[in-house]
This record gives sequence, C-alpha cells and structure tokens, in this order.
Amino acid sequence: MEIEWLPNQRQRQVLLFFVLLSLSGAGAELGPYVVVEEMEKGSLVANLVKDLGLELAEMSTRGAQIISQGNKEYLQLKVQTGDLLINEKLDREELCGPTEPCILNFQVLMEKPLEIFQAELKVKDINDHSPVFPEREILLKILENSPLGNVFPLNNALDLDVGSNNVQNYQISPNSHFRVLTYERSNGKKYPQLVLEKELDREEEPELRLTLTALDGGSPPLSGTTQVLIEVVDINDNAPEFQQPIYKVQIPENSPVGSLVVTVSATDLDGGVYGKIIYMLFQASEDVSKTLELNPMTGEIRLRKQVDFETVPFYEVDIKATDGGGLWGKCTLLLQVVDVNDNHPAVTMNALTSPIPENSPEMVVAVFRVSDPDSGNNGKTISSIQEDMPFLLKPSGKNFYTLKTKRALDREEREEYNVTITITDMGTPRLKTQLNITVQVSDINDNAPAFRETSYTLLVHENNQPALHIGSVSATDKDSGTNAQITYSLLPNQDPNLPLASLVSINADNGQLFALRALDFEALQAFEFHVGATDQGSPALSSQALVRVVVLDDNDNPPFVLYPMQNASAPCTELVPRAAEQGYLVTKVVAVDGDSGQNAWLSYQLLKATEPGLFGVWAHNGEVRTARLLSERDAARHRLVVLVKDNGEPQLSASVTLHVLLVDGFSQPYLPLPEVAPERAQGDSLTVYLVIALASVSSLFLFSVLVFLAVRLCRRSRAASLGVCSVPEGHVPGHLVDVASTGTLSQSYQQEVCLKGGSATREFKFLKPIIPILPPQCPEKEIEENSFFHNTFGFNY
Repeated sequence: MEIEWLPNQRQRQVLLFFVLLSLSGAGAELGPYVVVEEMEKGSLVANLVKDLGLELAEMSTRGAQIISQGNKEYLQLKVQTGDLLINEKLDREELCGPTEPCILNFQVLMEKPLEIFQAELKVKDINDHSPVFPEREILLKILENSPLGNVFPLNNALDLDVGSNNVQNYQISPNSHFRVLTYERSNGKKYPQLVLEKELDREEEPELRLTLTALDGGSPPLSGTTQVLIEVVDINDNAPEFQQPIYKVQIPENSPVGSLVVTVSATDLDGGVYGKIIYMLFQASEDVSKTLELNPMTGEIRLRKQVDFETVPFYEVDIKATDGGGLWGKCTLLLQVVDVNDNHPAVTMNALTSPIPENSPEMVVAVFRVSDPDSGNNGKTISSIQEDMPFLLKPSGKNFYTLKTKRALDREEREEYNVTITITDMGTPRLKTQLNITVQVSDINDNAPAFRETSYTLLVHENNQPALHIGSVSATDKDSGTNAQITYSLLPNQDPNLPLASLVSINADNGQLFALRALDFEALQAFEFHVGATDQGSPALSSQALVRVVVLDDNDNPPFVLYPMQNASAPCTELVPRAAEQGYLVTKVVAVDGDSGQNAWLSYQLLKATEPGLFGVWAHNGEVRTARLLSERDAARHRLVVLVKDNGEPQLSASVTLHVLLVDGFSQPYLPLPEVAPERAQGDSLTVYLVIALASVSSLFLFSVLVFLAVRLCRRSRAASLGVCSVPEGHVPGHLVDVASTGTLSQSYQQEVCLKGGSATREFKFLKPIIPILPPQCPEKEIEENSFFHNTFGFNY
C-alpha cells in the first residue's frame, strides 16, 4: 500500500514530532537522479535504501520523508520498498523553460534520529514540441545587382525543447537562386540565412516565393514552416551602416519602465528615399520583444517592462537598419542586466516545538530554511536572534538552521519568549526578513509551596461559637497548573496532652481555620500547632508553618468577695473606738475576679451607709476608713454596703455588707488582750488561715482556686456581747490572685498569716508556707482585736 504524499501542514506536524526527539547531522548529498519529462505518475526514479546506507526496515522505523521546494510535491517515497517515485507528470518546459540542465532540488529527511540529505533530480527533455516561426510570411527585398554569395538573414523558428531537441537545421524549397545556411550564435541558437547563388534579374523574375522549413534534432525530427517572399528591388548601391557593429550595455535590474537602454545609429550614403533609414529589432525572441522597445525613427531603445536579473540576466538581439531602397545593415546589442539587491531573504519554518519543558538544556526548538534569489553578496545571508535570549542558532546543512536552548529554562523566571529570527543579506543596501515565533515553557513541579509567613498568631475571644472562623493561613506555589494547586492540612501534634483534633479544623482548599468548640480562657490561654501545605505535583512537594492561637479573655466572671464572707452564720462586726482619728482603718474588703487583665481590675465604692459622710472606701484597695472624727453624738451601730466592680465590658459587680460598732473606752490604737490561762489564751488568740490553692495548668483546664480563711475571734468580757466575726471553713471560688493590682500569681501556695504591729498600720505578714491546717503560732502581743490584714507583699486583705 502506497503512502500518500503529505500536504505541507501535515509535513510540519510530522517534523514537529521528530524534532522533539533528537537532531543528528544533516547535509549529506544524494544523486543526482535523472528522469525524462512526461513520465507517468508512479514511475520509479531510484531506490534510496542503498544510497542512504540503510536496511530496508529502517526506512519505516526512522520515518523517512521527502521535502520538495515550492508548493508542488513532484516526488513521493514508498517507505516499504525504499522506492523514490514520480508523484505527478513533469513538464520540463514548465519547470525550467529554456534553462538547461533542468534541476529540481529536494531533501530526504530521516526522523529518528534526524538527518537531512540534499538531493538533485535532473529532468531530461523529450522532443514534444515542434519548431514554430513567429511570422507566417517573411518579406525580403533584394537588389537585383546583389553579388553572388550575399547572405540574407531570416527570422528563426522557436522551439520550447532544449538541446538536441531544439531547432538544429533549416531547409529551403528547391529554387535556382538561393540556398539556406544554418548559422549558430554564441548562445547555441540556430538561425537561417539565405545565400545568393545565382544573379537576380528583376525584369525576368521580380518576385520569388519560397518555403522555409525548420527541423529539430528529435528522432523522428519535428518541423515547422513559413513562407519567404523575395521582392527583387531596383538598384540601391549603398546599404545603411551602423556606427559600431556591437553595442555592449549594462543596465540595473531595478531600472524603471521607459528607461533608455541605448541609442543605435546607422548612416546611408544614398540620398532621397534610399538614404532614409528605419530601425527595427531583428530576429528578436518573444521575451526580447516584450522587454525592449525600439523607436524606428530615432534608434532609441527603451525598457518596455522592468528587467529581472534573477529571471533573465542577459539579452542578445540584432538591430536592423533599412533604407528606402530596401538595403539594410545590422548591429548586435549585448545587454547585461546588473543584479541589485532587490529580493528580501526568505525563511521557511520546517518544525517548531512549543511548549518546551523547563529544566531541559539544549532542547531543539525550531528547524528552518533560508534562501535569497539574488546573486553574489546580494544572495548571501546571515541569521540572528536577539542577544538577550537563552537560545542559540546553529547551521544544520545547506541553508538550514536549528534553534536550540543555551541552558535549561525556568518557567517561574519566564514562561514565554517572543523570539525574532532576523535574516539579513550581504547586499547594498542590506535587506532583511524577520520571523517572529513564540516559545512557551511548560511547568514541572520544582517549587514547594511557600507560606506567606513562617508563623501565624491568631487572636480570638473565649466563649466563641463552635465552627467559628478564627483566621487563615496562606501559601503560594511558583509552579502552575496542578503543580501549583495547594492542599492544606493539620500536621500531627507533638504534645499528647493537647487534643488538637477536637480544638481546630482547617479547610483543605483555602487554609481557613475554624474552632471546633467554645474555648475557655480560664482553662486554656494559648496553644500551638503546625499546618502543612502540599501541592498536587508528582512527586508532591510540601512545607509547613507554625500557628499560635491566643485565647482572649472575656469578662465572664463577676468579682467575688473573699472578706468579709457574706454567707457566714453570724455577721462580722467591726469595732471602732470613738476616739479614733480621721482616716482610721476600719476594715478592708478583699475581692478577686476570675478573669484577667483589665477584666480583673477591681474598684471599690461605698454604695450605702447608715450615716453618710462618716465612713469612706478607697477605690483602688477596698480600705474602709473614717472620714472624720467621731463624737458621742454618732450612732453606735452602722451598716455599710460596699460595691465591687471590675473594669471589663460589660462591667460586672458584687456587693458586701459591713457592720460597724462604735465603742467607748478605747484610748489606744488597739485593744490589749488581758492575761488568761493558757487554755483560754489559745482559744482567744486570733488565728488567720489564708489558703490559696491554684490548680496547675495541665492539659486544657484551669481548675479552681482554693482560698481558705479561718478567723476565730474570742473576746473576753464585753466583746462577747458585741458579736463574733467568724468565717466558716470551706472552698470559695476564685482565680489567680492579683498580688500587685496588675498581675496574677501562677503557683499554688498555703501560708500561715498572723497580725503584726499595731492598729495604726494594721498589717499582717506571711510567716511560712504550711501544708496541714494547724493553729497559727502567733505571739499574744501581736494579736489585736478588730483585726484586718495588710499583705506586706502588697497583697491587700
């Protein structure tokens, strides 16, 4: 089965395929191969297997193909046999005209690996055209006194065939006066000439009619005829003579139509009508007649059409000057067409690879061919591309070039190149042709995703709604397509005590993070985890980033009053001597807040009082002091309501009620305790147990703060009738205790606290840490009635 000849589009697709694979040496020559014109389609030209030095099977496996010049495909290759066949009839005259030899250039391309073989096909002429005279009748006027042996040139016959198949001989019909002589010019053309062999006598025979036959060299020869009419003219003894027998002229091929080529001039010594000269082109070919125009009166020869060096570089023509008596002379014009650089170089793209993968060095991008029909330097060309391109042009066989990459390309650096191939000839002025091609770079997965930040800190408030969007992470990938598609994931947590899977989740597509449950600042203030970003390349590449979630405190805990306790079985009554000075410390309200920061900043305010203006509360530390001097007119019992507020939003508060008893007889800043028996003294001693238990922050929960206050007040004599201030033992809610009005403690501890100093300072101090609850070992001299405690560390009770 024959392989059909691929059209040009299909050829380019095939070339594109094999150029991607490899490119080996090109430029070897085959042939020349010889055929005769008019051979039938399918006729054998040659078998290329032996000429290519291949085995028959390699013709198919290596993808052998034929590339012909021009738009027509005259040859086809049968790869099963290696036969080179005629694809359509070849008309030598159509292909080459008068040019001989007739050579068709073509190339044999091997695909795997790529090789280019230059080849020539010589088309031989057959005798398929007969000679034809341009005129049906030739008129000659010959003087009757013409001497014997005179030669009279005749118009030649034209034959489209070449070589021996062109006109070779002329014959004249039998007559008694003339014979024909075949004359050959320097260009190989045969021209007939009549030779006078017998004198003419106008009175005897004024006119002769002969048949001129032109014969070509075919076998059998073909012929053509024309009539020659000879008029015998009366005597005119002077023929025109040209000033020079040969005119050699050069004219540039770009000369415009109408340009003067040359002016020929002849003179005739005769006078009157016999001296009047008319000029005409003599024995001119059709091409000459279409190219040159001769003024019959002046002898000026001008261009009828523009000449083209690449088509016809040289003209030779005879010019005849005829006088009024029919005598004539001739000269020869040798016209040389001078080549000018009037043809731009031509470039033909044979193969183009786009896109090309990045990171692939020395990749063949394109194969193209250049040509310029001019001659000499005008036809020499130089090929180049822009200097800033990562490509290199290399010659590859006669007039072939390959475009390769200099180095491996990086798509992330640049994904498309617009390459301008410039073909410049060496003529003056230089002409150039440019071909623009676009080379795209395809992506491979050579970039891992990169997070915009190496670590993220996300702030959210506690008590959030489940599935709340708490923030996002974002990564980018310099690759493209699936190589740049990123999937986000939570990486395994390194802390076994942190249940990450129950805290947060991530959207795999966009990196959005969501809280899976409500967070509690008092239980978990911050946690960290890693997020991974993985692309979809093969193999997949990934990176990771650290995410730290900081839980923000909300004001969700109201203040809690530690002292005085409001749920005691008996209210606590504070004793104040009437002799107390202004600013006397009555007691101190102690409160804590389970929140942190400004949500735990507490302020105190006297909300109600039995006698307004008698007592006041310090806003920042909760101290209750006398606002003025007391007098006998003041009531004995007073009830105060103190409001404790935090600084959160919304603001939360708590209130505590204080009972104050004004007593007489206190002339000292504190009440001394009389000596009692040891068993009574132990019972009457003021013992304060302050137990602050802070749960360690382990796992995710902050447990409770245990504060244990135990106050035993045993008063002798009248103190028993005034009431007892007592605080029952037990747990109270709380949080980290603010020791400096600005922060919190972070350890659990239990201290034994005893009074210190007098009632003016009314301070207490931590004696030592204790674990078991034991009676405080306070010296009796440091025990004071109506005691309130001031932390020497700044922790106010």
